Amino acid sequence: MSDVAGEIESKSGALLGSGDPAPVEIYQPTGKSRFLILCDHSDKIIPKKLGNLGLPQSEIERHIGWDIGIAGVVRGMADALDAVAILQPYSRLVIDCNRFPGGGTSIPTISENTEIPGNDRLTAEEMAARRSEIFAPYHAAIIAELDKRKAAGEHTMLVSMHSFTPVYKGVARPWHVGTLYNRNAWLAGIVFELLSKEKDLVVGDNEPYAVADEFDYSIPVHGEQRNLPHVGIEIRQDLIAPEVGQREWAARMAQVFAEAATRIPG
Repeated sequence: MSDVAGEIESKSGALLGSGDPAPVEIYQPTGKSRFLILCDHSDKIIPKKLGNLGLPQSEIERHIGWDIGIAGVVRGMADALDAVAILQPYSRLVIDCNRFPGGGTSIPTISENTEIPGNDRLTAEEMAARRSEIFAPYHAAIIAELDKRKAAGEHTMLVSMHSFTPVYKGVARPWHVGTLYNRNAWLAGIVFELLSKEKDLVVGDNEPYAVADEFDYSIPVHGEQRNLPHVGIEIRQDLIAPEVGQREWAARMAQVFAEAATRIPG
């Protein structure tokens, strides 16, 4: 099992203080796999300066605050595949690192049915601090890794990992896992086919979400703009909330991606 490594130093700024965690974690930075695994919503941390954004801790702990269980899956996949993984630990209630900055869902004032008092009436400077100290370092780390691979003539397959709530606004979601894409479904199609062979799974094709320019950042910017094979993965949170589920799904997804890699030249 690899150790967490390559954390970018957290420096005191307008938002993050010396006691706040780094805004990006690079896990297994020497991984040799063609896969690069991204985790936009790995944890629910809120900078100390922001308190709890005016919310009870119970709200931050649920799915509006982070992608429950996905960080353990990502690290397990990275270990099994010998892959680099880049994770962003701050709550998406602070700033959503899978949204274009400045958009209506980048710094939400309401999430599902929950109002976020700490995000109401922010100044331009306060919003800029969240972008520069959390969003920008995370995506800069991804850009640096991809640029390094391109310079070395290495091929990359980009995987963006997320988890989804079993019930959204009162509507149950039957899928166990979904493969997500926008303009290019090549890798997503392969992964969908492989997951669909497992008869115990209900697999979503662009369900429960589809990648779209107006809602997503990581795949459109780092995958599509670079013309890299890419896929978004959503795993239902009740399956991976316990650690045993995280281990099981890490092994399952690593096996699927290892098989997918044999079908893609490079």
